[in-house]
Amino acid sequence: MTERTFSIIKPDATQRNLTGKINAVIEGAGLRIVAQRRIKMTQDQAKKFYEVHAERPFYGELVETMTSAPVVVQVLEGDNAMARYREIMGATNPEQAAEGTIRKLFALNVGENSVHGSDSVENAKIEIAQFFKDEDIVG
Repeated sequence: MTERTFSIIKPDATQRNLTGKINAVIEGAGLRIVAQRRIKMTQDQAKKFYEVHAERPFYGELVETMTSAPVVVQVLEGDNAMARYREIMGATNPEQAAEGTIRKLFALNVGENSVHGSDSVENAKIEIAQFFKDEDIVG
């Protein structure tokens, strides 16, 4: 079933000019990038986006990291896009990520793990709506 999911290429990856290489992994896995925008996330955007973690000890650091440099927000589309993208992202800790996954290839550590992907189809819709309008998505 064709579905959409949301991705962020995080500051640690954009600062190292890895957007193209990460996109190549995404497209190589059979997902299409139907919307993409490079932005500098504001404090408000980052706080809202990560509000589910507001009570966690790493929340402040996460917001700071995500606003430290540009990110690339994306809408990905394909068969079972959400599960497929989570599979190719790899484990949050790059040391535990499978060979060939984005995090195994590019992440620096658990905190600088290069990419974010939605954890459910419902959350993907919410996350996409925070950064894109329907007319932005050409798929």
